[in-house]
Amino acid sequence: MTVEVILPCLNEEAALGWVLGRMPDGYRAVVVDNGSTDRSAEIARDLGAHVVGEPRRGFGAACHAGLLAASAEVVCFMDADASLDPRQLPRVAGPVLEGEADLVLGARRPRAAGAWPWHARLGNAVIAHGLRRRTGAPLHDLGPMRAARRSGLLALGLNDRRFGYPLEMVLSAAASGWRIAEVEVDYLRRAGRSKVTGTVRGTLRAASDMRRVMASHTR
Repeated sequence: MTVEVILPCLNEEAALGWVLGRMPDGYRAVVVDNGSTDRSAEIARDLGAHVVGEPRRGFGAACHAGLLAASAEVVCFMDADASLDPRQLPRVAGPVLEGEADLVLGARRPRAAGAWPWHARLGNAVIAHGLRRRTGAPLHDLGPMRAARRSGLLALGLNDRRFGYPLEMVLSAAASGWRIAEVEVDYLRRAGRSKVTGTVRGTLRAASDMRRVMASHTR
Protein backbone atom coordinates (compact mmCIF):
# COMPACT_ATOMS: atom_id res chain seq x y z
CA MET A 1 0.00 0.00 0.00
CA THR A 2 1.30 3.46 -0.91
CA VAL A 3 1.27 6.04 1.90
CA GLU A 4 1.21 9.70 0.90
CA VAL A 5 3.23 12.16 2.96
CA ILE A 6 1.90 15.73 3.11
CA LEU A 7 4.68 18.29 3.46
CA PRO A 8 3.58 21.92 4.02
CA CYS A 9 6.30 24.02 2.45
CA LEU A 10 7.26 27.69 2.63
CA ASN A 11 10.75 28.49 1.35
CA GLU A 12 12.39 25.15 2.16
CA GLU A 13 14.72 24.77 -0.81
CA ALA A 14 17.67 24.12 1.51
CA ALA A 15 15.96 21.12 3.11
CA LEU A 16 13.91 19.48 0.38
CA GLY A 17 16.74 17.52 -1.21
CA TRP A 18 17.54 15.76 2.07
CA VAL A 19 13.88 15.26 2.99
CA LEU A 20 12.71 13.88 -0.36
CA GLY A 21 15.86 11.82 -0.79
CA ARG A 22 15.12 9.93 2.43
CA MET A 23 11.50 9.09 1.66
CA PRO A 24 11.05 5.35 2.29
CA ASP A 25 9.87 2.91 -0.36
CA GLY A 26 6.08 2.98 -0.56
CA TYR A 27 5.84 6.57 0.68
CA ARG A 28 5.03 9.31 -1.84
CA ALA A 29 5.60 12.99 -1.10
CA VAL A 30 2.89 15.60 -1.61
CA VAL A 31 4.63 18.97 -1.26
CA VAL A 32 2.22 21.86 -0.67
CA ASP A 33 3.83 25.10 -1.76
CA ASN A 34 2.34 27.77 0.50
CA GLY A 35 3.60 30.81 -1.40
CA SER A 36 7.33 30.14 -1.51
CA THR A 37 9.54 32.81 -3.04
CA ASP A 38 12.49 30.46 -3.54
CA ARG A 39 12.88 27.36 -5.73
CA SER A 40 11.05 24.99 -3.39
CA ALA A 41 8.31 23.99 -5.84
CA GLU A 42 10.76 23.52 -8.72
CA ILE A 43 13.11 21.41 -6.61
CA ALA A 44 10.27 19.26 -5.32
CA ARG A 45 9.01 18.57 -8.85
CA ASP A 46 12.51 17.75 -10.07
CA LEU A 47 12.83 15.22 -7.26
CA GLY A 48 9.58 13.49 -8.21
CA ALA A 49 7.19 14.90 -5.60
CA HIS A 50 3.58 15.72 -6.34
CA VAL A 51 3.48 19.50 -5.90
CA VAL A 52 0.29 21.32 -4.92
CA GLY A 53 -0.07 25.09 -4.74
CA GLU A 54 -1.97 26.68 -1.84
CA PRO A 55 -1.92 30.49 -2.12
CA ARG A 56 -3.75 31.08 1.18
CA ARG A 57 -1.04 31.49 3.79
CA GLY A 58 -1.38 29.33 6.87
CA PHE A 59 -0.03 26.04 8.16
CA GLY A 60 -3.50 24.54 8.36
CA ALA A 61 -4.37 25.76 4.87
CA ALA A 62 -1.31 23.98 3.48
CA CYS A 63 -1.99 20.79 5.43
CA HIS A 64 -5.61 20.64 4.34
CA ALA A 65 -4.78 21.36 0.71
CA GLY A 66 -2.43 18.38 0.81
CA LEU A 67 -5.11 16.22 2.39
CA LEU A 68 -7.57 17.14 -0.36
CA ALA A 69 -4.98 16.50 -3.07
CA ALA A 70 -3.92 13.11 -1.68
CA SER A 71 -5.60 9.90 -2.80
CA ALA A 72 -3.94 7.23 -0.65
CA GLU A 73 -5.93 5.45 2.04
CA VAL A 74 -3.34 6.33 4.69
CA VAL A 75 -1.62 9.71 4.85
CA CYS A 76 1.16 11.14 6.95
CA PHE A 77 2.04 14.74 7.77
CA MET A 78 5.50 16.04 8.52
CA ASP A 79 7.48 19.27 8.32
CA ALA A 80 9.59 19.89 5.22
CA ASP A 81 12.48 21.58 7.07
CA ALA A 82 14.67 18.50 7.74
CA SER A 83 13.87 18.55 11.47
CA LEU A 84 12.26 15.12 11.13
CA ASP A 85 13.70 12.07 9.38
CA PRO A 86 11.38 10.59 6.72
CA ARG A 87 12.98 7.20 7.29
CA GLN A 88 11.09 7.08 10.60
CA LEU A 89 7.69 7.48 8.92
CA PRO A 90 7.01 3.71 8.98
CA ARG A 91 7.13 3.63 12.78
CA VAL A 92 4.41 6.34 12.82
CA ALA A 93 2.27 4.93 10.03
CA GLY A 94 2.69 1.29 11.10
CA PRO A 95 0.02 1.19 13.83
CA VAL A 96 -2.50 2.80 11.44
CA LEU A 97 -1.66 0.42 8.61
CA GLU A 98 -1.95 -2.54 10.97
CA GLY A 99 -5.29 -1.38 12.39
CA GLU A 100 -3.93 -0.84 15.88
CA ALA A 101 -4.60 2.92 16.04
CA ASP A 102 -6.57 5.58 14.17
CA LEU A 103 -4.20 8.50 14.73
CA VAL A 104 -0.52 8.24 15.62
CA LEU A 105 1.70 11.17 16.58
CA GLY A 106 5.48 11.15 16.66
CA ALA A 107 6.72 12.35 20.05
CA ARG A 108 9.87 14.36 19.34
CA ARG A 109 13.10 13.51 21.12
CA PRO A 110 15.86 16.11 20.45
CA ARG A 111 19.04 14.61 18.98
CA ALA A 112 21.01 17.83 18.50
CA ALA A 113 21.73 20.89 20.60
CA GLY A 114 19.32 23.70 19.81
CA ALA A 115 16.90 21.48 17.93
CA TRP A 116 14.02 22.44 20.23
CA PRO A 117 14.24 25.93 21.81
CA TRP A 118 13.11 26.20 25.42
CA HIS A 119 10.16 28.49 24.69
CA ALA A 120 8.77 26.10 22.09
CA ARG A 121 9.30 23.05 24.32
CA LEU A 122 7.58 24.74 27.26
CA GLY A 123 4.57 25.77 25.18
CA ASN A 124 4.28 22.29 23.74
CA ALA A 125 4.42 20.69 27.21
CA VAL A 126 1.57 22.89 28.42
CA ILE A 127 -0.59 21.99 25.41
CA ALA A 128 0.21 18.28 25.72
CA HIS A 129 -0.75 18.34 29.41
CA GLY A 130 -4.06 19.96 28.49
CA LEU A 131 -4.67 17.34 25.83
CA ARG A 132 -4.06 14.48 28.25
CA ARG A 133 -6.52 15.97 30.71
CA ARG A 134 -9.08 16.75 28.03
CA THR A 135 -8.94 13.57 25.95
CA GLY A 136 -7.28 10.90 28.07
CA ALA A 137 -4.95 10.18 25.15
CA PRO A 138 -1.36 9.31 26.25
CA LEU A 139 0.24 12.26 24.45
CA HIS A 140 3.36 14.11 25.52
CA ASP A 141 3.92 16.06 22.31
CA LEU A 142 1.69 17.65 19.69
CA GLY A 143 4.03 16.13 17.15
CA PRO A 144 4.07 17.36 13.54
CA MET A 145 4.87 13.85 12.22
CA ARG A 146 1.59 11.95 12.31
CA ALA A 147 -0.46 9.37 10.42
CA ALA A 148 -4.15 8.58 9.94
CA ARG A 149 -6.61 7.39 7.33
CA ARG A 150 -7.48 10.10 4.83
CA SER A 151 -11.22 9.38 4.77
CA GLY A 152 -11.41 9.64 8.54
CA LEU A 153 -9.58 12.97 8.59
CA LEU A 154 -11.90 14.41 5.95
CA ALA A 155 -14.90 13.24 7.96
CA LEU A 156 -13.66 15.22 10.98
CA GLY A 157 -14.45 18.44 9.09
CA LEU A 158 -11.42 20.37 10.34
CA ASN A 159 -11.88 24.13 10.03
CA ASP A 160 -8.72 25.82 11.34
CA ARG A 161 -6.35 26.98 8.63
CA ARG A 162 -3.61 28.39 10.85
CA PHE A 163 -1.38 26.88 13.53
CA GLY A 164 -4.37 25.41 15.35
CA TYR A 165 -4.90 22.72 12.70
CA PRO A 166 -2.78 20.00 14.36
CA LEU A 167 -4.50 20.56 17.72
CA GLU A 168 -7.97 20.59 16.17
CA MET A 169 -7.15 17.27 14.53
CA VAL A 170 -6.36 15.63 17.86
CA LEU A 171 -9.33 17.15 19.71
CA SER A 172 -11.78 16.22 16.96
CA ALA A 173 -10.35 12.72 16.68
CA ALA A 174 -10.68 12.19 20.44
CA ALA A 175 -14.26 13.52 20.41
CA SER A 176 -15.04 11.00 17.65
CA GLY A 177 -13.71 8.11 19.72
CA TRP A 178 -10.54 7.52 17.74
CA ARG A 179 -7.74 5.40 19.14
CA ILE A 180 -4.83 7.84 19.52
CA ALA A 181 -1.28 6.65 20.07
CA GLU A 182 2.23 8.08 20.30
CA VAL A 183 5.64 6.76 19.21
CA GLU A 184 9.06 8.36 19.62
CA VAL A 185 10.83 10.01 16.69
CA ASP A 186 14.11 11.90 16.45
CA TYR A 187 14.06 15.70 16.36
CA LEU A 188 16.94 17.33 14.50
CA ARG A 189 18.16 20.85 13.84
CA ARG A 190 16.13 22.18 10.95
CA ALA A 191 17.65 23.67 7.82
CA GLY A 192 17.25 27.44 8.06
CA ARG A 193 15.18 29.38 10.56
CA SER A 194 11.81 28.14 11.77
CA LYS A 195 8.76 30.28 11.10
CA VAL A 196 7.38 29.21 14.49
CA THR A 197 9.87 27.86 17.02
CA GLY A 198 12.70 30.00 15.66
CA THR A 199 11.27 33.10 17.32
CA VAL A 200 9.41 33.84 20.52
CA ARG A 201 6.91 35.85 18.46
CA GLY A 202 6.21 32.89 16.19
CA THR A 203 5.77 30.59 19.16
CA LEU A 204 3.35 33.02 20.81
CA ARG A 205 1.34 33.32 17.60
CA ALA A 206 1.05 29.54 17.36
CA ALA A 207 0.10 29.33 21.04
CA SER A 208 -2.62 31.93 20.49
CA ASP A 209 -4.11 29.90 17.64
CA MET A 210 -4.05 26.77 19.76
CA ARG A 211 -5.71 28.48 22.72
CA ARG A 212 -8.48 29.60 20.39
CA VAL A 213 -8.98 26.06 19.12
CA MET A 214 -8.88 24.62 22.64
CA ALA A 215 -11.49 27.13 23.79
CA SER A 216 -13.77 26.33 20.85
CA HIS A 217 -13.78 22.66 21.85
CA THR A 218 -14.92 23.38 25.39
CA ARG A 219 -18.26 24.83 24.31
